[in-house]
Amino acid sequence: MELCYIDGNFIPLAEARLPVTDLIIQRGVGVFEVMATHEGRVLLMTPHLERLMKSAESSRICVTLPMEEMKQVIREGVRRAGDGVRVKAYLSGGDTFDGKGFVAPRFFVIFEEQDVPHKEVYEKGVALDPLPCGRDDPSVKSVDYRSSYNLSQSDAFEVLYCPDGEITEAGHSTFFLVLDGKLVTAPLTRVLKGTTRGAILELAHSEGIETEERCPLWPELSAASEAFITGSVKKVLPVVRIGGIVIGTGRPGPVTRRLSELYLQHIEKWLE
Repeated sequence: MELCYIDGNFIPLAEARLPVTDLIIQRGVGVFEVMATHEGRVLLMTPHLERLMKSAESSRICVTLPMEEMKQVIREGVRRAGDGVRVKAYLSGGDTFDGKGFVAPRFFVIFEEQDVPHKEVYEKGVALDPLPCGRDDPSVKSVDYRSSYNLSQSDAFEVLYCPDGEITEAGHSTFFLVLDGKLVTAPLTRVLKGTTRGAILELAHSEGIETEERCPLWPELSAASEAFITGSVKKVLPVVRIGGIVIGTGRPGPVTRRLSELYLQHIEKWLE
């Protein structure tokens, strides 16, 4: 069942409406989070909502609802919608900007079918389409995702931001490169604080895999043995080609597979 929580009520998603006066429509002012569910519980809900509130603060959206109330709404929505749903929580700009900020935001949550990539995608890996730019403000998960849909390669899974030859993040995911046995990913000063990113770095540390937080460089792709992206719904997804460059053997590698296995083995610890 697809639902929406809006104006204090749960209603069928097809009946949900926003007024055209909301600045999420008129000016693109809004922040959001996407959360996966597993066996009726939400994955990494607290980090997601912490990031939502930080994004709102950076965007001058005045959060009027405590996090615990947001959690109650989300848990109730998952209970009503059933297992296997994806949760998308939004804070809009509302109708008013008074000089101090957007003081009357709308909090609404969409509960829809969780669109998980097919098993074959994990077995074969995906391609990314490089873009010579980055997101405007990587510290904010804004509703403006236009550039992430700027795919020039029809078979690409997502775009990959590569400003000035540095690789930061994918359009909807955190990017990791395996280089000389080391896991390399961009620092939080350059990218969105991915919730799954933190879990993967934690697992890599426990497994004795060396990590380095810096932007991988474009010339390093040819020397890399593996690459993968992570996200709430996709979890750990192998990357086998970036533009015209084949990564490693062109097949998912052992580090990617091991971290994916560990993530699934320990997923219970991140459920709320």
